[in-house]
Amino acid sequence: MELTVLGCSGGVGAGLRTTTLRLNGQVLIDAGTGLGDLSLDEMAQIRHIFLTHSHLDHVASIPLLLDSIFDRIEEPIVIHGLEVTLQALRTHIFNNVIWPDFAILPNRANPVMRYAPMMPGQIREVAGLRLEMIPVNHVVPGVGYRVETPGKVFAFSGDTSTNDTFWQALNRYPELDMLLVEAAFPDRDEALCRRAGHYCPSLLAADLRKLNLDPDVYISHNKPGAEDEIFRECQAAITSHRIHRLGAGDRFTL
Repeated sequence: MELTVLGCSGGVGAGLRTTTLRLNGQVLIDAGTGLGDLSLDEMAQIRHIFLTHSHLDHVASIPLLLDSIFDRIEEPIVIHGLEVTLQALRTHIFNNVIWPDFAILPNRANPVMRYAPMMPGQIREVAGLRLEMIPVNHVVPGVGYRVETPGKVFAFSGDTSTNDTFWQALNRYPELDMLLVEAAFPDRDEALCRRAGHYCPSLLAADLRKLNLDPDVYISHNKPGAEDEIFRECQAAITSHRIHRLGAGDRFTL
C-alpha cells in the first residue's frame, strides 16, 4: 500500500494544505485543499473518495476535481461516506447554486460522480484495500477508517475528540502498524476542543492509553501557527506510544 499525505493541516497558508490522503494512486480519504497539488493525470486516476465528515476543509476540492477532469472521467468517481455527510454535499454544494450537480452530469444515466452511503462498521474493498468505517466524536457526524492491505494496517481518526468507539474498533484486531490522529489545538484551548469535537494533546494522551496496540503515531490537523506548541505538548503528554509529526508530502509504503 502506498500512502501519500497531500495535506494534513487544520488550515491553509504557505505550504499548508488541508486533509487529503491518497492511497495506491486511486483512492482518497478526504479531499481537502491538498488535492490541488496533483497533476491532471494524477487526478484522473482517482476512482474513490472516502469522506470522514462534511466540513469544508475535508471536502473542498471535490467540486473542483470533478470540473477539472470532467472530460477524462470514463466511469463515475465514487464518493463514500455517511448518508448524512453525502446529503450535506447534495444540499449545500452540488445544488446548482454553489456548484453544478455532477451526480446527474453529463446526464443521469452517465454521471461523473456517484454517492455510495456507508454505515459505521461497514467494510468496502477497493483498489486492493479493505476500508472499515469507524464512528468517532465530532461536532458533526464523523468517522475514521481502518485501512488494511495484506500484511499491513493503518488507521486514520478523522476529526474527533474523546471517545471510546474508535479505540474499541481498533482493539478488535491484533495488528496496527501506523495511526494518523488529530491534535487540532494546544492544551490552552481544551475548552474549545471539547466544544468543537477535537483533541488537544492532553485529551489525546488519555485516549491513546485506551489502545492496546503499539503503532507509530503521527499527529495531524494542527491549527496553523500552533504546530510547534502542539507537538511539544504531545511529546510531554504521550508516553504510551512513539509519536511523530505528519506533514504534507510525507510518503509511506506499507
